[in-house]
Amino acid sequence: MSHTEADLVQLLHTGPFHLALRTALAVRGLPLQRVQHHLAHRGVKVGVTSLSYWQQGARRPRRPESLKAVAALEEVLQLPGNSLLRLLSADAGGRAEVERPAARSYRSLVEASGTVERLLAELESPADGGLHTVGQIDRVRIGAARQLLGRDTQQVVRAHRDGVDRYVAVHHGDPGCDPSRVVVRAVENCRAGRVRWHAETGVLVAELLFDARLRAGDTHLFAYGFDDGTAGPSGEYVRGFTFAAGQYVLQVRFDEAALPVRCRRFAQASAGAPRGGRAELTLHGPHRTVHLAEQGVRPGLLGIDWDWA
Repeated sequence: MSHTEADLVQLLHTGPFHLALRTALAVRGLPLQRVQHHLAHRGVKVGVTSLSYWQQGARRPRRPESLKAVAALEEVLQLPGNSLLRLLSADAGGRAEVERPAARSYRSLVEASGTVERLLAELESPADGGLHTVGQIDRVRIGAARQLLGRDTQQVVRAHRDGVDRYVAVHHGDPGCDPSRVVVRAVENCRAGRVRWHAETGVLVAELLFDARLRAGDTHLFAYGFDDGTAGPSGEYVRGFTFAAGQYVLQVRFDEAALPVRCRRFAQASAGAPRGGRAELTLHGPHRTVHLAEQGVRPGLLGIDWDWA
């Protein structure tokens, strides 16, 4: 989202701290690496990851050396003295954040977790983006050549901190996927932002920008999709949940020219854990679909796999 000097003046008055910092960075046009360089010249050492977490609201500077860095940030960003420090003090006495659900790391859910984490870092996005899923429907399409054509997602999220204005979606293609050819579609109540990918693993991450900043407790309904079709035959679709979620529905639709002989749902506690919760799924002839529906999803993996003749 674009920011103006007027936005910055207002946020320096009203807060919260992380939104004021993020807006100051945007208005001054300074990337985090450049800010880190300026701070180092002032004898202040702070990592780019810490700066990213501060501007996203994932962490708050509390230690004496962190508060020293905030004071130096005011100088680097040409802000009034104590303007950011005052917001930190005010935020500490403000309203409590919505309870953050129990979470799992990408490392426990995704075999290519290191790639996902690096791509998120390129977008200056912490793993905890400040949102958790209330409800989600994934509709997966399998083509005549047995390939993953894509997925369409409708999702309801709830913010567990103030100021969240985007969601980062992850697409992990099947072996042979060319993520540079995957198309990101923003369908409803969002806009496509920056996209990053890693060719060797077939992983792509995409920003979906909201047109409003959510406050803690707010919900947001949006829809988006990925068009793929670049890999070989697909044998499963897996969805990972870093946070506990509400309801999740996964539907897989097959082309009439390529119907599997068997479909099953499964669950996994982590990427390396054995698959459990097996259940046979019946392929509905006229619609060529199978689905699973889960309430009270726990952190982990859910999916459907299938066998070809």
